[in-house]
Amino acid sequence: MKKSLCTVLMLCTCMFINSCSSDKQEINLDANRDIVKNFHRVWSSGQVSELEKILAPDFVCHFINGIEWNGIEGAKFSISSHRKIFPDWYEEIVDMVSEGDKVVTRYKSTGTHQGAFEGLDSTGIKVTIYETSIFRIADGKIAEQWGFPDALSLKNQLSKK
Repeated sequence: MKKSLCTVLMLCTCMFINSCSSDKQEINLDANRDIVKNFHRVWSSGQVSELEKILAPDFVCHFINGIEWNGIEGAKFSISSHRKIFPDWYEEIVDMVSEGDKVVTRYKSTGTHQGAFEGLDSTGIKVTIYETSIFRIADGKIAEQWGFPDALSLKNQLSKK
């Protein structure tokens, strides 16, 4: 069932990518994939100083659960805050698809719950969730992200204790 869900999600993502308007200029897909890989590395390392090289100044992040942040400073705050709660947060890219100015990643995120999160005090529980993100690249930097974390799985894992 997980495979079919992932397949449906990837198909929907591809349809989304093809339906979005994009400039028809020369696009370096390898460079776009590299910049997204670097963004995942920042989430994994916490080295938010690298974001200046990765994100557009007017970067916007939209998450399915209603969380949104703007700009490089917003991303720095969000990543740093998340890593205080899950200090060993790590993102491993499982799948990557790129087309035009879009890059889609499906990734496995792991971390140990060490701080207050959505009203729940630290549990010490090691969590694993899968996430999917769609990135729009402009002028060699990430301009926009749409994130789809498996928040239900995260909440279920944290409530087991």
